[in-house]
Amino acid sequence: MSEHIVPKRVYILVFAVLIAFTVLTTAVAYVDLGPFNTVVALAIAVCKASLVVLFFMHLKYSPGMTRIALAAAVGWLAILLALTLCDVHTRQWLPIAQGWESSRD
Repeated sequence: MSEHIVPKRVYILVFAVLIAFTVLTTAVAYVDLGPFNTVVALAIAVCKASLVVLFFMHLKYSPGMTRIALAAAVGWLAILLALTLCDVHTRQWLPIAQGWESSRD
C-alpha cells in the first residue's frame, strides 16, 4: 500500500492559514456584531477544524470508507443536536416566580 507524500509547502501554507484564522477570530471578538458574534466565531472555527482534519489528519488523501465514517459521525452529531434543540425549544418554561412582597400592591 503506497502512502501519499504531502510536500512541506502544503503544511506550511495550511499552518499560515490557521494562524490567519486565529488572528481573524481574535479581531472579530473585538467587533460588536450583535447576535452574529457567535455565528462568525463558529464559522471560523469550522473552517479551522476542516483544515486540520483534511490536511493534518490526512482525510483528503484517505480512502472513501474513512470519509463515509466521518460523514456518518457528523450526521449523527447533527441528529443529536437537532433533537436537543427541539427539546429545549418546545418545553413549557415556568414563569419567573414573584416574591411574596410583590403581591401587596
